[in-house]
Amino acid sequence: MTDQRWYVRGAAAGAAALLLTGCGGDGDGAHVASLDRKQVVSLLPDARAVPGWRTQLKAEARKPDPGFPPSVCRVTDEKKRDEVCLGATAWGVSAFARTSDRTSLNFWVLAYKDEKAAETAYDAMAQWYGGDRVGVGAREVDLGSLGDRREANRADAGTMGGPSTIAQLRVGTTVLGVSTGTEGEDVTPDRDVKAFSTMFAERAQQAQDGEKPSAGLPSP
Repeated sequence: MTDQRWYVRGAAAGAAALLLTGCGGDGDGAHVASLDRKQVVSLLPDARAVPGWRTQLKAEARKPDPGFPPSVCRVTDEKKRDEVCLGATAWGVSAFARTSDRTSLNFWVLAYKDEKAAETAYDAMAQWYGGDRVGVGAREVDLGSLGDRREANRADAGTMGGPSTIAQLRVGTTVLGVSTGTEGEDVTPDRDVKAFSTMFAERAQQAQDGEKPSAGLPSP
């Protein structure tokens, strides 16, 4: 596998790539487990989970390698970079495109040994992915009370030239990212950003519950 295969184009790679109410902690009794590489692959959305989108990068995952750290792990604090990026048990990505309006949809995940490590990673990566990192003048997208932690922002001009969004959330021992970007002018609606994030969060929780992730978007 070449490094190029792990480059997620559009909003997921440059500005880089980020709902399920009650998913994760918050005292709701949800199960928390550390995930291995195969489980990370299983929770990443596939073509069946996102009907109407063309697969651009099939779900793949690997263990962190010092010679090739996770490309989706963007940490501003250099002191925390190795801890966060190389401390994951596994990481992975999948990506899709919609030809009709030249929009990309990207998913990424980093799995950790426990919630404490995932929380540290969430905080460190939020400094990179959060705020106006998606583009100048970014505005917040409300994700409600999804997961243990969540943040999403939209900019009118992202890495692909058109409107772009990045959402990041923590569900138990995982840190998840969802990004959209377009070369056109159509904005991905808030409801769609929430739907993508909800589905992804549910798949992460299903994996931590020891289930085969099956959550998906409804057919268009």
